[in-house]
Amino acid sequence: MQNSWIIRIVVSSIFLIVNPAWALFDQCRDYFPEERIPVTQEKGRDLCFDGFAIFYSPTTKKPIYTVERLNRARLTAQHQQRTNQFYEEARLPFADRALLSDYKNSGYDRGHNAPAGDMTSERSMAQSFSLANMMPQARENNRGVWARSVEGPTRKYVMRASGDVFVYTGSVGIAGRIGKNQVVVPTHLFKLVFDIQKQNAWAYWVENTDLAQMTEPISYAELVRLTGIDFQIKPSVKAP
Repeated sequence: MQNSWIIRIVVSSIFLIVNPAWALFDQCRDYFPEERIPVTQEKGRDLCFDGFAIFYSPTTKKPIYTVERLNRARLTAQHQQRTNQFYEEARLPFADRALLSDYKNSGYDRGHNAPAGDMTSERSMAQSFSLANMMPQARENNRGVWARSVEGPTRKYVMRASGDVFVYTGSVGIAGRIGKNQVVVPTHLFKLVFDIQKQNAWAYWVENTDLAQMTEPISYAELVRLTGIDFQIKPSVKAP
């Protein structure tokens, strides 16, 4: 039995060396539809939290994507008061982290990927303020079009859905860098919504600017093309 376990570790280690972008998410695979982990060529670090998971880029110092498994029961549960206690992610090597000082006087918000408003426990609320869950986001974007026309409608859909809805959030592109640790400012933000029971999937695609305007959702196939991430879902239609 012990030899079998050793063999599994060795095989896993070899696989990780050959496939550096592979994420295991050993402690939270159930956050993903049918435990299917997205595939991307970007190298990253998988991080499990209470209620969400992050595939984090040590190069850009922000999430490649986050994932949440939402449903009506979760959104109607008692929610914790927002803490606003941002913190640096100690599980990451110092050189790979975004720092609080990186965002100071940067002109950008610390934009949540997995929103604080989705968290139902004191622990998950606190964890949502990890800088590993943040992206440099244009302030008016974060507080305006993103909150009003992306996060709001996503929650409304989840409230109407009869089962679990998997929500992926992330950002792409390079519009600049902030801070000593050179956190990448993305050009575009995305949120993919997948209703596994109806096999519906669509994505919001928003410019990371203060003047960004909301456009029609894009298809799953288009999101895969734009991001280079295969989220490992097979939707039958693109919109609710």
